[in-house]
Amino acid sequence: CQLIFIDHQPQMAFGVQSIDRQVLKNNTVALAKAAKVFAVPTILTTVETESFSGHTYPELLSVFPDHPLLERTSMNSWDDQKVRDALARNARRKIVVSGLWTEVCNNSFAFSAMAEGDYEIFMVADASGGTTLEAHEYAMQRMIQAGVVPVTWQQVLLEWQRDWARKDTYDATLDIVREHSG
Repeated sequence: CQLIFIDHQPQMAFGVQSIDRQVLKNNTVALAKAAKVFAVPTILTTVETESFSGHTYPELLSVFPDHPLLERTSMNSWDDQKVRDALARNARRKIVVSGLWTEVCNNSFAFSAMAEGDYEIFMVADASGGTTLEAHEYAMQRMIQAGVVPVTWQQVLLEWQRDWARKDTYDATLDIVREHSG
C-alpha cells in the first residue's frame, strides 16, 4: 500500500471537533512513524499554507524531514496533478488515508481516487477529523457505503507488523505502541 496525509495543518486542525486535537496529532504522528518503519511510500499534502491553513505539523514533518509537501488550492487532493502523479509513481493500488476534514477533503479524495483511479481506500478514522462528530461519522458512513475500508492507526501498524517473529520491525513497533498508545 501507500499512505497519504491530507492537510495536517494548524488551521485545519483548529476546526476539528470530532476528536481531541492532541489525540488526533498523536495518532497522526504514530501512523507516520509506522509508515517509516515499514517503508510505506508516503505523500504529504497541504492546502493554502500561506493564506489560511498554516504549515504542516512539525511533529509530522520530523518523521519525514526530506519529503516534499504537495501544495494545492483544491479541497480535493485528487484534483491536483502533482498528487495523482505521486500516487501513480508509487505503483500501489491500496491507499491508506489520514486527513482533515473527513467530510470534505477525505471524502472527495476517496470518492475520486476510487472512481477515476481505481484505487482501494483505507480511511484511518482516528487519524482524521471532522468539524463536528456528526460530520466525521456521517462522512465515514458515506465512504463505507461506497467501499472505503475504515481502520485505526494502531490497526494499520499491527497489520503491517503481522507477526511478532518479524524481528526487523519488532522493537520499532513496540516503541511506537509504548509512546503513542499509553
